[in-house]
Amino acid sequence: MIWDTAGQERFQSLGMAFYRGADCCVLVYDVNVMKSFENLNNWREEFLIQANPSDPENFPFVVLGNKIDVDGNSRVVSEKKAKAWCASKGNLPYFETSAKEGFNVDAAFQCIAKNALKNEPEDEIYLSDTVDVAGGSQSRSTGCEC
Repeated sequence: MIWDTAGQERFQSLGMAFYRGADCCVLVYDVNVMKSFENLNNWREEFLIQANPSDPENFPFVVLGNKIDVDGNSRVVSEKKAKAWCASKGNLPYFETSAKEGFNVDAAFQCIAKNALKNEPEDEIYLSDTVDVAGGSQSRSTGCEC
């Protein structure tokens, strides 16, 4: 599941319900709005407080600088500045994206999924070779011909 709070304050009161059990957190800012970039740290800290992950230092975050399709003269957050912030938080993956044009969105979500699955326990599933459907007298193979 993906929860998109769009940075709206009204969702902060629901943070615990949204964030508990999360496998990854995506922090998105607008490259044309300095305040949205400056709020990244607050959103990250709020997430860590609300989600209360078992290993907050290593919890997977991915940062997206969005709206790179907007006229270049309005950009206020450089890629270099964003990457420096990500490096200061433990080398968080960073992507510059355009949701409108679909630029780099697939690559970002591939990274998000990969990071979300990284900490999942690899449960070993035990499947018996046979299933006793007759209460002890007969056995039937569980082979599937799909």
